[in-house]
Amino acid sequence: MKIFLVEDDDAIGTGLKYSLEKEGYEVLLCTSKEQALDGWEKSQYALCILDINLPDGNGYDICKYIKSKEDVPIIFLTASDAEVNVVMGLEMGADDYICKPFRINELMARIRTVLRRTGKVRSTEEADQALTIQHIKIYPNEVKVCKLNSQTNEEEQIELTALEYRLLLTFCNNRGVVLSRTQLLEDMWDISGDFVNDNTLTVYIKRLRDKIEKNPANPTIIKTVRGMGYIIEK
Repeated sequence: MKIFLVEDDDAIGTGLKYSLEKEGYEVLLCTSKEQALDGWEKSQYALCILDINLPDGNGYDICKYIKSKEDVPIIFLTASDAEVNVVMGLEMGADDYICKPFRINELMARIRTVLRRTGKVRSTEEADQALTIQHIKIYPNEVKVCKLNSQTNEEEQIELTALEYRLLLTFCNNRGVVLSRTQLLEDMWDISGDFVNDNTLTVYIKRLRDKIEKNPANPTIIKTVRGMGYIIEK
């Protein structure tokens, strides 16, 4: 499956190309508007990833050109999540956007979701790929968390912020392991690019418990290990 990638930052572009190819995609990397318009005519692509700011134009121009030729799903890379940027991209027909800095796993999940939604690929194993913790289900491919309603026996989606979701994933990826506050702080710094202090971590854990625990005052999912940290048991 071919992906059309436009990114003028050499480090980001090369890193993305390498990561996408490791996932089995074939990638054409372009670093300018001119190169992108020329490269588009030479092949067919399943999905486009377009940086907005380019040295000789912008990703919006490329998006317009591509959409005038054929209906291919597009994900925008943007250094800003300003509403005007998001709305403009979506109005032009983009399927999703992701803000820099981002984790490669998040981008891969967005790619898979867009490809499935647009009919490029369909997964028959989504239920098997879900992570289950008591009444909570996490769908990494869709970046989605649901809880089971005990009365209706139906899943209800839980709205988590990006940091809350990533904090939950950190616990899930280390089930049965006590994570110290220092470890969690280091991981949250790495994934967010923002400063997270000890007090902020306490707030995020409380908010996450409020959303996923049946009784946040007596948590059974994210447990406190006094003097050591937190754990989600196996």
